[in-house]
Amino acid sequence: MSTLRFRRAALAIAAVAVLPVALAACSNDMDSKGKESDTSSTAAKPSKDSGAGSGMDTMTKPFGPACSTVPKGGKGSFDGMAKAPVATAASNNPALSTLVTAVKKAGLVDTLNSAKGITVFAPTNDAFSKIPKAQLDKVLADKTMLTKILTGHVVGEKVSPDKLADGSFDTLAKNKLTTSGSGESYTVDGDAKVVCGNVQTANATVHIIDTVLLPRK
Repeated sequence: MSTLRFRRAALAIAAVAVLPVALAACSNDMDSKGKESDTSSTAAKPSKDSGAGSGMDTMTKPFGPACSTVPKGGKGSFDGMAKAPVATAASNNPALSTLVTAVKKAGLVDTLNSAKGITVFAPTNDAFSKIPKAQLDKVLADKTMLTKILTGHVVGEKVSPDKLADGSFDTLAKNKLTTSGSGESYTVDGDAKVVCGNVQTANATVHIIDTVLLPRK
C-alpha cells in the first residue's frame, strides 16, 4: 500500500510540475498570434502620408489642362518663369504674347514687374481672339481703356488655389473680381475658366484664363 501511495504522490507532483510549462507555452502561442494580428492590422491600415494626393498638389503646383503646353525647359518653363518678375515671365510664354503686347502698349511692364505679392489672371492668345478684331484694335489703341481692362485682371494679394473656391477680390482697377469652383476646375467672373492655375513667378501668382475679363456695363 505504501508503494502505491508513493506512486500516486509522484504522479500528482509530476502533473503539477508540467501544468505551468503547458500554460506558459499556451500563453506564448497566444501572444505570438496577437502580435501577428496586430502587425496584419497595422499593415492593412493606409499610411497617413498616402493621402496627400492631387489635392495637395493643386495647392503647391500648377494645375489645369493648358499646363501641358507650357515649355518643359528654358525661360518659358515653370521653373524659368519662377525666376523672373511677372511681365517678363509672361513674355517668355508663347501662349501669352498678345497679353504681353497689351501690357507694353499700356505701359504697365514696370508696374507689374515691381509689384509684390500680386495675382494676375492672364488671358491666353485664344482668349483675346474671342474679341472681334475691330473691337480689340480699338481697345489696344486706347491706352486709358486698355489700362483699365488689364489692371482689372490684377489682384493686389496672393490668391492661392484654396481661395479660388469662393472668392471675391479687389483688383487694381478698383472693381471686384469673383471666383468659384473646386478641385482643378475654377471660373472667374462666371465666364472665364482657369486653364492653367497656380503658376509662380518671382513676384506674382498667375492663373491663366481662357477669356478676357471685360468691364461689365
